[in-house]
Amino acid sequence: MRPRNRNKTDAGDGSPESENTFARGDHGAGDEDDGERDDQLDDGQLDVDEQADGDPGAMPTTAQIALERQLAEHQDKYLRLAAEYDNFRKRTARERGEQTSRAQAELVRLLLDPLDDLSRFAHVDPATVDAATVVQGVDMVERKLLKTLGAAGLEIIDPINQTFDPKVHEAVATEPALSPEDDHVVARVFQAGYLFNGQLLRPARVVVKQWNG
Repeated sequence: MRPRNRNKTDAGDGSPESENTFARGDHGAGDEDDGERDDQLDDGQLDVDEQADGDPGAMPTTAQIALERQLAEHQDKYLRLAAEYDNFRKRTARERGEQTSRAQAELVRLLLDPLDDLSRFAHVDPATVDAATVVQGVDMVERKLLKTLGAAGLEIIDPINQTFDPKVHEAVATEPALSPEDDHVVARVFQAGYLFNGQLLRPARVVVKQWNG
């Protein structure tokens, strides 16, 4: 029998040619594939970097930083202004209350002397003082009291024989007038009215004449 000839180029025969061929073919193809993969990775990384550079939200720009700083300054200014206004409002209310309290205290101080006189006449012994003396004493206290209040701004409304004024008078009754000239003229004053520094405290209650002819 003739011995079988083996092909020296068959794969896996262990010959030097097959080893060289395997080394050259397979290894060469692998290098090319690895190079393409590296190129693709590099290209992909470049695309990611370009997208990151083009994204406005990735990093604040100079304009955004300036706007944020300006917004923070305006907010701080607003808060300071609001705090100053609140302090001014509280200080004004406190000063107004203190001013009112001082004015009331001053008025009470002015009334102390008339109050002392009234107290002396209120505690006299009726057995030792006659009625005329008491009346004179009360009249003196009244005049002193009205003088003190008048200096503070009190004005008495006593409109006898004056034309009726609905702004400061209150008609509680009417009576016939004897002539047309007396129509709407105050005939009597039941109760005096008072003004304090131009402010009406109480209207005068009066009887008004009315012409019916």
